[in-house]
Amino acid sequence: MSSVKIECITNEGNRIGESPVWDEKESSLLYVDIAGRKVCRWSSVSKQVQAISVDAPVSSVALRKSGDYVITLGTKFAALKWKEQVVTTITEVDKDKPNNRFNDGKVDPAGRYFAGTMAEEIRPAVLERHQGALYTLFSDHSVVKHFDQVDISNGLDWSLDHKTFFYIDSLSYSVDAFDYDLQTGEIGNRRSMYKLEKEESIPDGMCIDTEGKLWVACYNGGRVIRLDPETGKRLQTVKLPVSKTTSCCFGGKDYSEMYVTSATDGMDKEYLAQQPQAGRIFKITGLGVKGVPPYPFAG
Repeated sequence: MSSVKIECITNEGNRIGESPVWDEKESSLLYVDIAGRKVCRWSSVSKQVQAISVDAPVSSVALRKSGDYVITLGTKFAALKWKEQVVTTITEVDKDKPNNRFNDGKVDPAGRYFAGTMAEEIRPAVLERHQGALYTLFSDHSVVKHFDQVDISNGLDWSLDHKTFFYIDSLSYSVDAFDYDLQTGEIGNRRSMYKLEKEESIPDGMCIDTEGKLWVACYNGGRVIRLDPETGKRLQTVKLPVSKTTSCCFGGKDYSEMYVTSATDGMDKEYLAQQPQAGRIFKITGLGVKGVPPYPFAG
């Protein structure tokens, strides 16, 4: 795969860059810096990043059918008006767990916003275990809790036929699959689809391509891996110049570019000197596959 090209597209490092989402209308990449408490938008036209500061850790961002965006902020689902820089709470979860926050989230093909929680980290990937849960925000703003006992609720996506939901609880070192009912948003029959190898380290964010294969960012593994959900086999590994790769999505004009976020939290000066691009956003071209456009939240 000599045609694969990796390019750093931002100048500033994020503490925990996450949740990349392509906004076709704006020809821009949305992403968040969880610990930096910022929602960011990189324009593919101007090559500049605009950022909106928020008052709590912001862990995911998604498009909204009615315009603008929805985010997971602390333990809240919230709406974000970009131009006005106004955040409005939609609803809150885990009210009995003041030490919790949301982590990764994504909108399903029917326009529901799936997102999971976790305990605040003491150090990267070190936290009180089994404190999180997986939730869905419906278009009428009601919330369903699917299950709890989650360590670090992370990557999520849906198969091309919308019959399977893929999900990562990072400290299980597994990419899991569930049966998925598009009509109701219900999930069931959980099973492990792929267990990570030692050098791949911790599974983080994830996306799917138009061939139905999954791409998983490996935190501390410095790579994204391509998996075949049918066979449970790894098909490809793309290594990046930073170790704390956090998430990935497809974007660009025809969704043939992959964007990868990364983090610097937990890295000392020496580590950062070896990885000067840590925490930045990367664009990968030449993969030879395209991605699926993101679904907007229907509410």
